[in-house]
Amino acid sequence: MSESDAPVNSGQQGDPTAEKDPHDWVTGEEPATGAQQSYLHTLARQAGEDVPDDLNKAEASMKIDELQQETGRGN
Repeated sequence: MSESDAPVNSGQQGDPTAEKDPHDWVTGEEPATGAQQSYLHTLARQAGEDVPDDLNKAEASMKIDELQQETGRGN
């Protein structure tokens, strides 16, 4: 497949071309953002779980996905 034939990222939620494995993020090892931390702790409270404060961006994203599934929120 040539570059011109590659799927185009529409920027819309759920677009599979917009999703990238957090392990492949260039900034995945950086500390989780404030927004990630806040949402993560909200989800964790709803799920009755504790989450560490020292997660990096990639870890926080994966935990958010997990807790969204568990709580029925998000995707």
